[in-house]
Amino acid sequence: MADRVSRFPVVELDDLPDDLRERVGAIAEKSGFVPNIFRGLGHRPRELRAFLDYHDALMDSDDGLSKAERELVVVATSGANHCTYCVVAHGAILRLRTKDPELADHVGINPFGAELSGRHRAIVDLALALAVDSASFTDDDVDAAREAGLSDDEIWDVGAITALFAASNRLAHLTALRPNPEFFTMGRSG
Repeated sequence: MADRVSRFPVVELDDLPDDLRERVGAIAEKSGFVPNIFRGLGHRPRELRAFLDYHDALMDSDDGLSKAERELVVVATSGANHCTYCVVAHGAILRLRTKDPELADHVGINPFGAELSGRHRAIVDLALALAVDSASFTDDDVDAAREAGLSDDEIWDVGAITALFAASNRLAHLTALRPNPEFFTMGRSG
């Protein structure tokens, strides 16, 4: 298993349908490698398209949460769900977006105890309330986020991102998806 990317089939960039090869190819060109999530989901192209569409709708918005705050939600959710792939991959993106080499590790390892600004603590706490015990989520959780200054659109963003990545975390567990080695060093220095 140590050399495998997934316990299920994976595809290479050239094996993807044209539209996905172009879309994932743009990501690979920017990062210098094809993230394993795309290789793992690529053997089911319809699901990869749906994942990318929803991911991009949530993560590429310039409204509400900053792009770094969106990654903070992913890392906190994935840390709470013990998802190595997502903590490592999105931790790398969080490091790049914040220029902080430690934040992602603190949030990914212990999102409950990480030292954060008041706004970031409210974002992470809201994500954790949904990620850990969504059936117990109440108006009190939303009210606390509002009191911390989050708008209703930002609260929605936290919830939607948490929900998508809770699903993504479970797919990563199902597939035993391994992070690309490149993610481990991204944003650590220089």
